[in-house]
Amino acid sequence: MDDRIVEVAAALIVREGRFLICRRPEHKARGGLWEFPGGKTEAGESVFDAVVRECREELGVTIVPSRVVDEVTHTYPDITVRLSLVLAAIAEGEPMLLEHSALAWISPSDIPRYDFCPADYPMLSRLSLATL
Repeated sequence: MDDRIVEVAAALIVREGRFLICRRPEHKARGGLWEFPGGKTEAGESVFDAVVRECREELGVTIVPSRVVDEVTHTYPDITVRLSLVLAAIAEGEPMLLEHSALAWISPSDIPRYDFCPADYPMLSRLSLATL
C-alpha cells in the first residue's frame, strides 16, 4: 500500500435541516456505500477549491463553501485519506446523478438507516441539528 495520505474534500450541503448524501457507484472502491459528496484534491488545490470542483463535476451544482467543520484521517486496505468536511450551500443548480447511483437528503436521525463509507462514521457521529 502507498504510504502517502490522500487529501479528500467532502461537502456538508445543508438545506432545511437536512444534508445531502450520495451512494457510490458499484464499480468503484467502496461501491454501494453512502458518503458526503466530494473527492480527492488535485495538486495545489485547497479543500475549498476541490469541494467546489467535485460538486460541479459529480452533482452539476455550484456550491459556496463556508468553513471546515470536521476532519478525520482513516486508513482503508488500499488507501489512507484525510477527509475534510466543508459546510456549504448550493448557490446554483439542483443535484443530479452524474457520478453517484443515488442521492438523499437526510437528517442526523436518519443516519442509522444508511451504510456509509467507514471514514465518514466519526464525522457522522458528531453531526447534530445544531451543526445544520
